[in-house]
Amino acid sequence: MSRYETSIVAELRERGLRVTAARHAVLEWLIDHPHATADQVHQGVSERLGAISKQAVYDVLAACVTADLVRQIKPAGHPARFERHTHDNHHHLVCRGCGRIEDTDCHMASAPCLEPLPDHGFEIDEAEVVFWGLCRSCQDEAQRTKTDTDLSTHA
Repeated sequence: MSRYETSIVAELRERGLRVTAARHAVLEWLIDHPHATADQVHQGVSERLGAISKQAVYDVLAACVTADLVRQIKPAGHPARFERHTHDNHHHLVCRGCGRIEDTDCHMASAPCLEPLPDHGFEIDEAEVVFWGLCRSCQDEAQRTKTDTDLSTHA
C-alpha cells in the first residue's frame, strides 16, 4: 500500500469517480511531481504501472481536472502543466529562461485576490495569476554569459 492509498481512494470516491489503477497512479505521481506536463505524467506513470497509453493518461487528467482533483495550468507558450494543489489560493512563478514553475502563496488571505474593474456583472470566485521572470539559476547563467562576452570583447 502506498503512503497516499487511503486518501486518493477516498478523494476519487467522493468525486464519484471509479477507483482505477491509472487514476490512482496519476494522482499519486502528481503529489510528488507538481507542475508536470502530460508527457511527464505519462512517463512517470508508465514506470510505475507498465504499459499505459498516452491517451489513457490524458483521459485521467481530464477527468481529474473536471472533478477538481487536479489543477491545470496553461502558461502562455508552454505546454499545460498539472498539479494536485487546488483551491489553496496560490499563484505561479514561471521562468522565461528554463520554463521552471514554482508556487508562490498569494499575499491576500482569501480568493479572489484580484478583482477586475469595472465590474462586468460577473461574480468572481478566483483569480489566476502567473508571474514571469528569470529564476536564480537563469539569472546567474545570464550574468556569466554577459561577463564572458564582456571579457572577450575587451581582449
